[in-house]
Amino acid sequence: MRTKLARILSDRDRRESVAARVQDYERWYGGASRGRGDERKTDYRDFENTYYDLVTDFFEYGWGQSFHFAPRAANESFAASLARHEHYIAHRLGLEPGMTAVDLGCGVGGPLIEIARFSGARIVGVNNNAMQLERAARRCEAAGLGHLVDWLKCDFMSVDAPDACFDAAYSIEATCCAPDKAGVYGEVFRLLKPGGCFAAYEYCLTDGFDSDDPEHRRLKADMEHGGALPDIARPHEVDEAVRSAGFELVEARDLAAEAPPGIPWYEPLVGSGLSFASLRSSAAGRRVTHGSLWLLERLGIVPRGATQVSSLLDLCAVALAEAGRLGIFTPMYFVQARKPD
Repeated sequence: MRTKLARILSDRDRRESVAARVQDYERWYGGASRGRGDERKTDYRDFENTYYDLVTDFFEYGWGQSFHFAPRAANESFAASLARHEHYIAHRLGLEPGMTAVDLGCGVGGPLIEIARFSGARIVGVNNNAMQLERAARRCEAAGLGHLVDWLKCDFMSVDAPDACFDAAYSIEATCCAPDKAGVYGEVFRLLKPGGCFAAYEYCLTDGFDSDDPEHRRLKADMEHGGALPDIARPHEVDEAVRSAGFELVEARDLAAEAPPGIPWYEPLVGSGLSFASLRSSAAGRRVTHGSLWLLERLGIVPRGATQVSSLLDLCAVALAEAGRLGIFTPMYFVQARKPD
């Protein structure tokens, strides 16, 4: 684990700030209420940057470089399911050589690199987290795709690019972090050329979510706090926000509900029936990681606060898995929208 989590130790400033930053996060956004929604929206830039500075190493250790979920066929590998989910977005947008698309909230570049390689289109990755963006750029060069990829360090609510400059746009489980759905979709609308399309996988509560059920409310709050989410929308709210931005809504559906029999998207968080290679993301793997971090933190090998970050992510993982099992949440409400000519 020390080898795989070595990045936590690689920067002295980050090492010394982990405990302080996680305590700030919990103080401002934690507590019995699991965060104050208004403050998460008002301060979302600091909120998101603090969160991803803390958790990126853990995400890469436990999940890989594509920070998203995917349904999985019975004989399909975890990595293949993620790539297929990414290819689907590229296919629906018709990405091909000669086109330019923007990836909103590109993370450490896993999906962007896969989509650029798959489609041959030029992709511009937008990310407001400097650490993640630096890793994404380094990996893209190592993959030999620098000629197809550019990067913008900016807020996806206000992208540093001119009007009507992209043929297509997409977001993979990223615009769920936006403080205002209509606002982020409006920015996408501005960036697209007339006739251009946008596709996204959105986090949504399903019709099975009961706001009067205290267990449902707790799971929602734990997902929001552990996942740095301002709020989790319902499908009709996403649809309305897309239309209010000026788009024609081409399609909107829950891909999780339509997935054929196989391994559901949340199963890697539980662990049953998984290969050894997927152990780290499972409940058992998270317990092992947490216990190891507890010991290494007390020996002074990993930064103080590492176990608190581990606990935060476990809170989210447990809530996501249970909400998925109950069918009250989906991470893949697929929307495709078109900017009128």
